[in-house]
Amino acid sequence: MSVLKQPKRIDRTRRTPVWIFVQQICRMVMTIFFDLKVYGAYHVPKTGGALLVSNHQSYIDPILLALGLDRTLSYLAKSQLFKNPVFSWLIRSLNAFPVEQGAGDIGAVKESIARLQEGHMLNVFPEGSRTEDGEMLPLEKGVALLIRRAKVPVVPAVITGSYEAWPKSKKWIRPYPIRVVFGPPMDLANLDREQILARIDETLRRMYDEARAGKFPRGPRRPKGR
Repeated sequence: MSVLKQPKRIDRTRRTPVWIFVQQICRMVMTIFFDLKVYGAYHVPKTGGALLVSNHQSYIDPILLALGLDRTLSYLAKSQLFKNPVFSWLIRSLNAFPVEQGAGDIGAVKESIARLQEGHMLNVFPEGSRTEDGEMLPLEKGVALLIRRAKVPVVPAVITGSYEAWPKSKKWIRPYPIRVVFGPPMDLANLDREQILARIDETLRRMYDEARAGKFPRGPRRPKGR
């Protein structure tokens, strides 16, 4: 009896021509429009699976997190964004995959773990949704499951200024200085769920308060085209 071959998974850890082109264009636009500066990118592992956790201020946050890095990111995106075939092709080319919001999407969880174990960096926003007032929301519990199952380093990051540039209550974006800060990786896989959530929450809130106070790691890096 013949055995059906499983479809070969795409290597999403390498920057494709589409990724590089979009990254360069966005770097230029974000630097001009928002005076974007990125700090602490040297903390991000160059290779290997890692979970990038960040506060969530606006729609542009996933783009901002990718611009200071020399490696790709994978993203979870709400399933409605994949209904338009052209836009679906674009965001899939940029390593996004769909997740059903408001329900336990087992398929998305499995895909997240698979990508992390394949050596990719996955971006998640543990607050679950964008802030209403610029302050951080309580963390949802799902991020702890990914960390315990995938057993990869957790890289904390915070964004300031994107709420002022495009708050949830506004339809239009406006110029405002934006800063992105990456922190040292954390090994949290052997902690229990509540300990994981507490460590991430404390780390992100501390980094966020420092960034808003203008306290940044040395060596700012302005995104540039390559």
